[in-house]
Amino acid sequence: MVKVWKLGLMNYDTALNIQLAIARKHLDAMMKGTTTNYDTLLLVEHKPVYTVGIRDDTPSDEIFRLKNLGAEFKKTNRGGLITFHNPGQLIAYPIINLKHYKTSVKWYVNSLEETVIRLCAELGVKAKRSPHTGVWVEENKIAAIGIHASRYVTTHGISINCDNDLSWFQHIDPCGIADKGVTSLSKETGINCTTEKITPIFLRNFEDVFQCKSEELSKSIQQEILNDVCSELLVETN
Repeated sequence: MVKVWKLGLMNYDTALNIQLAIARKHLDAMMKGTTTNYDTLLLVEHKPVYTVGIRDDTPSDEIFRLKNLGAEFKKTNRGGLITFHNPGQLIAYPIINLKHYKTSVKWYVNSLEETVIRLCAELGVKAKRSPHTGVWVEENKIAAIGIHASRYVTTHGISINCDNDLSWFQHIDPCGIADKGVTSLSKETGINCTTEKITPIFLRNFEDVFQCKSEELSKSIQQEILNDVCSELLVETN
């Protein structure tokens, strides 16, 4: 069973802190030898933010230029290079223990891609994998993937362009690929594919691909995690 937490529109740092709090619950349970399942799927939209992975070496003047566009810029510990998140993009952060599924990061990435490929197919969009990670419609990326795994507990995830403003991508080479473009579900289908419309389709295909069931995370557990986040931030500032 995967618990789903719909976070709505949230800044990048807050969502990351929630991811890390849930990942710590996974790792603590493993250390204690308990069987508590903390598998959680966070669904979120971010305010405009450029993010880079561990292999990125964006120079400081480029970071300054991107920030001047009105977006944040965040360095992360995920794989992959530079990408962009903004409202209208459905971002899924599965914080799961791969030991509950298959202990293979390659399988995990392929499964995230397969989830989106099936979602696209339901909407009449022919999507595919390529040698470049992510999901593509012809030569344009419709979903980007960047993940991190520690002791088979995953953080970060996949972002799907639904009805977001794609013009922000013109200021970068998405995922470090200069000769490729980006697209969205709305652009490919000709209809308004809001994140609200796409979310249930994503969840259904996620369940099918990962062979799991999902249900909403209880309010009490949400509050417990938020309390953990606040406590951790207080420790860091003292």
